[in-house]
Amino acid sequence: METLVQKSAPEFKQVEAISGEQFKTVSLSDFRGKWLCLFFYPLDFTFVCPTEITAFDDQYKAFKEQNCEVLGCSVDSKFSHLAWAKTPRKEGGIGKLQFAILSDIKKEIARSYGVLLEDKGISLRGLFLINPQGIVQYQLVHDLGIGRNVEEVLRVLRALQEVAKSGEVCPANWQPGKKTMKPDPTGSKEFFHSQG
Repeated sequence: METLVQKSAPEFKQVEAISGEQFKTVSLSDFRGKWLCLFFYPLDFTFVCPTEITAFDDQYKAFKEQNCEVLGCSVDSKFSHLAWAKTPRKEGGIGKLQFAILSDIKKEIARSYGVLLEDKGISLRGLFLINPQGIVQYQLVHDLGIGRNVEEVLRVLRALQEVAKSGEVCPANWQPGKKTMKPDPTGSKEFFHSQG
């Protein structure tokens, strides 16, 4: 699989989606000027998927505080998405979400992002953080049986934003408020000496 990091995010236009319990159309360009967390999941009405989707919904405010929108995507129809949204969480549903879910019924979006399992007709658990200029900054792909860690996605988003703002880089396990590093042989020593 080829990485999309540092490349323009593959465009999609006027894709049918569900937002809350309403149908709408969504284009990648709708998010220009904001960060975007675009995630793919295999199928509606499955097992790991609702745990991830509701975890993103539970943290939606934290994403918004970082000027980041969230957008889900699967190969299901908008009607399947609507039925799942009308299913309570305690019954494996997702309830009324604060972000939209795309209907990639033709599988074009999953294919363009390199996460489509052609033989199964579903996508892997792909996640892409796209900056306000439309460039992919982060790419994560999981196998089907593993849920993503939304807190880690938020940590990475904040780290990417810190790098963009300060020009410094973030060491392993960096958290907001922690020291960053100057990305040069001399300046980086300031960080290393502080770890002593």
